[in-house]
Amino acid sequence: MRAIAAGMGLGMLLAGASAWTQNNPQAQSAASSQQPVSVATTPDYSAIYCSGFITSEHNDETHLISGEESNNRLVFTTRDYVFISKGSNQGVRVGDRYSVVRPDKDPDDVQWFKWQHKLLKAMGTYYIDLGQLKVINVQPNISTAEVTFACEYLQRGDVVRPFEERPAPPYKPAENDHFTPVSGKAVGMLVAGKDFSQGFGKFSTAYVNLGTNQGVKVGDYMRAFRYQGSHSETVPNYDGYQYKMYGFGSTPQKYEWNDLPREIIGEGIVINVGPNSCTLMVTNSRMEIYTGDYVEIE
Repeated sequence: MRAIAAGMGLGMLLAGASAWTQNNPQAQSAASSQQPVSVATTPDYSAIYCSGFITSEHNDETHLISGEESNNRLVFTTRDYVFISKGSNQGVRVGDRYSVVRPDKDPDDVQWFKWQHKLLKAMGTYYIDLGQLKVINVQPNISTAEVTFACEYLQRGDVVRPFEERPAPPYKPAENDHFTPVSGKAVGMLVAGKDFSQGFGKFSTAYVNLGTNQGVKVGDYMRAFRYQGSHSETVPNYDGYQYKMYGFGSTPQKYEWNDLPREIIGEGIVINVGPNSCTLMVTNSRMEIYTGDYVEIE
């Protein structure tokens, strides 16, 4: 009996809901409408302004001193008031905007591919993007600013730089041709990654040793590729794997890395650029991409 009663109750509930929907045009429209899922056409704000960068240009004269309630605050974040080390005597005005960054080094200091340390030194200093400030009060040598946007926490001593707009370049359709010919344009390497990562997939951030001095600009696409048998890559391998595998055959002839076709593994879009480096966001990957892999401008 209980089962029968429960079934009758459920039937009445469904019938009532159906009748309500039929008599309510707004609900009927909402139930029948199928809204298309929006597709991003550009990298979002956080991807652009929290990507970090490597640059040889240094402008580290202004610093975050501390902020309100500094007696019990270790760090600062969105909507907090902080103090910066310049004021009206140095040209600061109410309404000025600044970016906050922090120079950083990999604590492990491990070289993941053959030329990594040498290339990083030539590219410049790695900076973490931390957030943005807007000046709300100015004194002769000190200014107070509100944290209007934060990627990470801000702390005492962080570098404060005049804010620069970063354009959000448009995406293009993914390239899926495994045999795209060489573009003939500048070739570089994926030298490092955001937060010192050494492997990348879709939407990962990497740093390349090509910049404005090599003709790179924001919005450029770069194609990632590697060679079979090269010993400069981070990809795990052993000697001669491109033509022999212990217990699973080999060819009569020895093949070097430059005897075989290159392997196209993905592509990315340039979202920031410096003199000798650029920040690349991976937009498409056929497999995991590593530091030490090559890129070319498409």
